[in-house]
Amino acid sequence: MILEFEPGDKVINPDHKEWGIGQVQSIIHEKVTVNFENIGKIVINANNIKLEKINNG
Repeated sequence: MILEFEPGDKVINPDHKEWGIGQVQSIIHEKVTVNFENIGKIVINANNIKLEKINNG
């Protein structure tokens, strides 16, 4: 599985927009650690939870 994210990318979870914008902290295999503005740092299994990269431009 190839993820389109890298550390520093801004992402959202479209199923939980109340989490706010998150910043990718690290990626190890399918585990993505994201620091969300409203819920803090969580580890997401990218096989089970959808993330969408957002552009700042």
